[in-house]
Amino acid sequence: MSFSVGQVARLAGITVRTLHHYDEIGLLTPGERTSGGYRRYTDDDLARLQQILLYRELGFPLDEIAVILDEPHTDELTHLRRQHELLTRKAGRLHEVITAVERAINARSSGISLTPEERFEIFGDFRPEDHDAEVERRWGHTAAYAQSRARVASYTKADWLRLRAEADTVTDDLIAACKAGLPADGPAAMDIAERHRGHIERWFYDCPHDLHRCLGDIYAEDPRFAATFDERVPGLAGYFRHAIHANARRHTT
Repeated sequence: MSFSVGQVARLAGITVRTLHHYDEIGLLTPGERTSGGYRRYTDDDLARLQQILLYRELGFPLDEIAVILDEPHTDELTHLRRQHELLTRKAGRLHEVITAVERAINARSSGISLTPEERFEIFGDFRPEDHDAEVERRWGHTAAYAQSRARVASYTKADWLRLRAEADTVTDDLIAACKAGLPADGPAAMDIAERHRGHIERWFYDCPHDLHRCLGDIYAEDPRFAATFDERVPGLAGYFRHAIHANARRHTT
C-alpha cells in the first residue's frame, strides 16, 4: 500500500511543500512513482517521516537529521529509544519553564508587583500566591478581600518593606509580652492587639473589632497559623487570641 503526497501531508499534519522540500534535499525520497511521475509513499517512507518529525520536534536541523537517519547499523528501535530519552529531557525542561510561568501568573494574579529578587527579599521562602486559591475560596466574596487586593496592587518594594518592618515590630512586642508573663487581657497585651488591628487597617482592609476577633480565632484554631506562632513561643497563638478578644471587649463595651 502506498500514499499520495496529499494523503501523507494530511496524516502527518505538514504541508505538501514540506514533503517536496524533503524530497529535493534527499531527506525523504518517496519509494514509488506512478507512471505519470507522481510521488507515492510506502510504509517505510512513513516510518522515516515519523523519525524526521520527531527529531525536528527535538530541534535538530535537517542536515543533522539526514546524517542521524543514515547512520549504518541503526534501526528504528534505536532511534525511538534515543528520541524517548531526548524527549524526556525536554519534557523535564519544559516542566520547569511551565512551573516558572505558572508562578509568575499566580504572582501577578495576587496583585503583588515585585521582581523575584524583591519578593525573596521581603517574603523569603514564603510565597503568598501559593495560598491564593484558598484565600479566594474562603473570603473572595467579601469586601475586605476586594479592598485588600486593590491596595496591595499598588504597593512598591519600599511599601512592602515598611509593611514587613511594622508587622515584625508588632510580633516582636507580642513575643516579649508573652515571655514576660504579662496577662493576655492586661493593658500591654491589649495595646499590642490594637496595634495589630491598626496594621491590618492601614495596609490591607477595614478591620473592625468583631472581624479582628475572628482573625484571632483563626490564628489559634488553624493548625498552620498556630504552628507559625507557637514555633516562636509555645502557646503564643492562644495568648494572641486572648489578647485580641480582650481588646475587642475593651473597645465595644
